[in-house]
Amino acid sequence: MHSVQKSLCALLVLTASLAFLYLHVWSPKPYSTVDLRHRPEQAPDQLLKDHLPLPDNKYAHIAFRVKEEILELLPKNSCKCIAEPSMNLPFQRQLFGKVYSLDFATAFSPSKLPDINHKREQEYRSYWRRSHSPADQLLIVQANSPLEYPSQGVEVRPLQTILIPGLSLQAVDRASYRINLSATMGTFDVAAEVEGVKVEGEGEMHLTLSGPHLDNINRQMQFVTYTNTLFHPNTVDTVQFSTDGHQATFIIHIRHVPTPRLYNPGSSRGGESGAEYNISTLVTIATKTFLRYDKLRTMIDSVRKFYPTVTIIIADDSQTPERVEGPYIEQYLMPFGKGWFAGRNLAISQVTTKYVLWVDDDFIFTPRTKVEKLVDVLEKTSLDLVGGAVREITGYTNTYRQRISVQPGDEDGDCLWIRQGYHHVIEGFPSCVVTDGVINFFLARTDKVLQVGFDPRLSRVAHLEFFIDGLGVLHVGSCSNVVVDHASKIKLPWLKTDSEKQYAKFRYPNSSDNSMIMKHSFFYFKNRLKCMTGN
Repeated sequence: MHSVQKSLCALLVLTASLAFLYLHVWSPKPYSTVDLRHRPEQAPDQLLKDHLPLPDNKYAHIAFRVKEEILELLPKNSCKCIAEPSMNLPFQRQLFGKVYSLDFATAFSPSKLPDINHKREQEYRSYWRRSHSPADQLLIVQANSPLEYPSQGVEVRPLQTILIPGLSLQAVDRASYRINLSATMGTFDVAAEVEGVKVEGEGEMHLTLSGPHLDNINRQMQFVTYTNTLFHPNTVDTVQFSTDGHQATFIIHIRHVPTPRLYNPGSSRGGESGAEYNISTLVTIATKTFLRYDKLRTMIDSVRKFYPTVTIIIADDSQTPERVEGPYIEQYLMPFGKGWFAGRNLAISQVTTKYVLWVDDDFIFTPRTKVEKLVDVLEKTSLDLVGGAVREITGYTNTYRQRISVQPGDEDGDCLWIRQGYHHVIEGFPSCVVTDGVINFFLARTDKVLQVGFDPRLSRVAHLEFFIDGLGVLHVGSCSNVVVDHASKIKLPWLKTDSEKQYAKFRYPNSSDNSMIMKHSFFYFKNRLKCMTGN
């Protein structure tokens, strides 16, 4: 009887645990839906500051209560990668993945680490100086100022002239009025002179307007011009704007307007599949192959069933290359074993269409591989890259959605944070979500992928590193309703060919291989990361 009771208790515990897991994994999540679709530009009513200033000391005597739950959300500039403890539940690892934590500094010996840190810090400081400008400074508009001026959005091309919009003085009546403007990278002038207003400093970095009539002063300010005189392709001039007892600051952005990179969508719509888009003129398929010509030809044959005129670009670093010929096929040969990311760079560098569809050489297109759906997402939203799903031979469909963020650290570096999942559902595309990293089957804007690039030093095993490099550059999505099949990797050892054995040697390095140490060293030095935590 006692043993029966123990068995029943154990069964109840197991059932409760499984029920908890079921509710956690399969219950609806409180993900919000965001609208990324294009619409006419609208100026916001109010621009909010990214950072809050420190409290003024004159209010130090006023008591306050800290909200700990909000305080925990603020950046602390001293991150740590610590694997969070979790409940010990059945099938936890299979359902949630193993929580881990990595320290990238261990990629270097203790004797080399000080020199590496010194060089890394020098490179980081140089990068920071290149990538930051006065445009990043926080500017506060004083609420009691009678001055009206543009808080942002004023732009001039290098060495060109503009009218400064929005200058005005809303002051009480007095006998005379005086306005001062000062700049450091350009000069002021007036496009017209207003009666009753004295203008001093025309063609100089300091301009003064004075007179007895406020309306005349304001009218004159409508004609104030700014001319950039110190060439810089992308910076700002900080303008001081003052009157008696009041001073304000605003910026004029000096930059060349980026040259657009436009792609011809083709003479007509209606592609091979009768869809809305002409896929052949919008999309190029790119892949990297190494020894697996049987799988590559199977992939090409499957593509041709649905997209007979889409260009396929192949980067090939096999030791003894085989010619892969056919209409709309371009094969580029590389040095033997040059590597995975080097091949990606080569293939995508030859793409001339608006979008590039990346596929592995062992993928198989099916009726569910609707490239038009991915094109539709990129055409109608602000996304730069959207992944699909890959169906394995077991029937499992994988989207590999990853949330990535970098938490600010200290002099030892920052912390990389990676978790499975996504951020939001996309309005109008219920099968699509916003995330940071996707599976090895994605459609992307060609120019954005070229902007990020693929580090060619990652020669064997790499993928997520591209999305880490693209953090802050790529706006990434994932759609589960566009699926490509994955050829079977199951083969008995004694049936493997010499090519398959050689491929496995490169694709799956043994524990003595230093590729992982090399990747950790890249994270540590190139990305200035000290550690990573993920699942």
